[in-house]
Amino acid sequence: MTHHLKRRGYRVNRKRIQRLMRLMGIEAIYPKPKRSAINREHRIYPYLLRDYEVTASNEVWSADITYIPMDKGFMYLVAILDWYSRYVITWELSNRLSGQFCLDALHRALSGATPTIFNTDQGVQFTANAFTDTVEAAGSAMSMDGVGRAIDNIYIERFWRSVKYEDVYPKLYPTAKALFEGLTHYIRFYNHKRLHQSLNYVTPAEVYLG
Repeated sequence: MTHHLKRRGYRVNRKRIQRLMRLMGIEAIYPKPKRSAINREHRIYPYLLRDYEVTASNEVWSADITYIPMDKGFMYLVAILDWYSRYVITWELSNRLSGQFCLDALHRALSGATPTIFNTDQGVQFTANAFTDTVEAAGSAMSMDGVGRAIDNIYIERFWRSVKYEDVYPKLYPTAKALFEGLTHYIRFYNHKRLHQSLNYVTPAEVYLG
């Protein structure tokens, strides 16, 4: 921004631009560090997907939570995604980081299929007994990312980037209702219409649903 304004003839420096941007509440859009709370008393499961080749739908699912800014306030979004097809199986919004909205999404996902491996980070919502017991009771093996290793859950991280940069940031929804309706539309588009280069230019739904 500093160089852009200098080229337009303004006499500014970097510190002044930083100060003015802070005063106006303007910041660059970029991925920020994730701060998942960890409960040291909860059981942590090993990461099972290093060098693991996924060959079919419902072999590996992953879940994650992300922060969704709105025009006023914010919400949290949890999603469960199939690794092989990149298909978003289910998702849920909440205005607080409780474990219940993650558990609700898990029950809904498991009502249709069961993965061989279920991968999450080490956040308290996913290490809670209510969550891990449900996964294991369904016959799935729990897997968890290493601390600070977003790359361990790379496919859902890529989905977060898509949903934020293509929908959330440009629209900055004014209310939770508008956000829910917008995400419903976007995730339907993502699953059924958005072509993926990594899927040989077909949609996640075409791969997942066959």
